[in-house]
Amino acid sequence: MSTSMLKVNDLFTAYGQSVALHGISFEANANETVAIMGRNGMGKTTLFKTLMGVLPARSGAISVDGQDVTRDESFKRVAKGIAYVPQGRMIFPTLTVEENIQTGLENAKVRKIPDEIYALFPVLFEMRARKGGNLSGGQQQQLAIARALVTDPKVLLLDEPTEGIQPSIIKDIAKALNEIRKMRKITIVVSEQVLSFAMDVADRLFVIEGGRLVHETSRADTDTARIKQYLSV
Repeated sequence: MSTSMLKVNDLFTAYGQSVALHGISFEANANETVAIMGRNGMGKTTLFKTLMGVLPARSGAISVDGQDVTRDESFKRVAKGIAYVPQGRMIFPTLTVEENIQTGLENAKVRKIPDEIYALFPVLFEMRARKGGNLSGGQQQQLAIARALVTDPKVLLLDEPTEGIQPSIIKDIAKALNEIRKMRKITIVVSEQVLSFAMDVADRLFVIEGGRLVHETSRADTDTARIKQYLSV
């Protein structure tokens, strides 16, 4: 039986008077990866910021593993099991790789980085003493994912993880996400414009357009030509 780990129901978000999300509803199950596809400006980042509590929901509900988080501040959502890798990665450039990952452990009982994190991202182990700002874009993305994972989340949100990253590294990130899911049985929700990446990682794909979900498909039934139409300007 599949259990819903992230449940989003009739979510509305607005910037002032301008409504950005119009009644978004979807679920992501335990040990499932869901991709939210869409062009720039269609609401992907707004959705993720609302899920994380960076933006307040005007109405609707968000729950994680059965617990309502709709009105919780971001740090409380982390405690209830959400981790978020924002667009643009947001790592600390002056901290070392190791120190960056440790910032994810602020509220953990043990401040030691789990070995499995470095097993997933061997390049981070090699570069653990290097400053975050000296890593390539792809390495910074892996670092941001590693930092999110040490909070031991139930739901991992990744906003445009492939943005500005070379194709070979995109493949590495897809592989790591599939490994993470196997190891941790966690729910991954990724927003994306690169269809090949979404097809590598996602069990189901949604398309967001104008702040509404307009299309849903399982990976097996995906009509790639149709999704490409949504993604082309």
